[in-house]
Amino acid sequence: MDNIIKFKDFDIVQKDNQMKVSTAGILLGAWCDAQDCRRVLDIGTGTGVIALIIAKKNQAAKIDAIEIDELAFLEAQHNVEQSSYKDRISVIKGPIQSFAQAGDVQYDHIVCNPPFFSGGTLTDHQDKDAVRHTTKLGHGDLLIAVSKLLQDDGHFSVILPYMEGLRFIEMAGRYKLQVADRVDVKSLSDGPVDRLLVKFKKCIDGCDLSQSELIIKNQDDTYTPGYVRITEDFYL
Repeated sequence: MDNIIKFKDFDIVQKDNQMKVSTAGILLGAWCDAQDCRRVLDIGTGTGVIALIIAKKNQAAKIDAIEIDELAFLEAQHNVEQSSYKDRISVIKGPIQSFAQAGDVQYDHIVCNPPFFSGGTLTDHQDKDAVRHTTKLGHGDLLIAVSKLLQDDGHFSVILPYMEGLRFIEMAGRYKLQVADRVDVKSLSDGPVDRLLVKFKKCIDGCDLSQSELIIKNQDDTYTPGYVRITEDFYL
């Protein structure tokens, strides 16, 4: 994994960051509908890549990017400071639980690429130290924070592994967060659904649902037109 990832309008340093730039994070930032938002919150910003992508998409938005891990916070802060969007992104150190409890600001869009482990069996390639770190925030705590910080007409966008995403959707309903848009993401056309991109909004009686499918790569390992269309403004 490269220590520096170059995008069209900014660079990402990730030398000391456990949460490296991933296809999932890039996809969430590029996909989320934050173009007309005034205040955006990125929970668990990691390298800051999602906040920077949103800042490029929306030249008027003020973005708060919160991160609990010290090394990740420092790298995200560096990445933002080196970008042309530094005046509109604030990198905040601390847990989202405390930030939400203070409740000083509400947001019209909240995004999160959850880095936390919510149960099941570790695969061989997972870093156990990283998993221990990520258990500091569970889905319930995340949803409590979102339900408090999200404006009544706002949206919350998230990307999760498929089965975890289905459980998260069910849990979100308890917090009056209903699915407004869902994209089933496949790595390859003949493969299973790997992840879910989901946009929630506050609804009591359900929302009109838009549902689609996105395939990332063709069989020859090239990116599909659908993936390119979503991400082409950011990749070199």
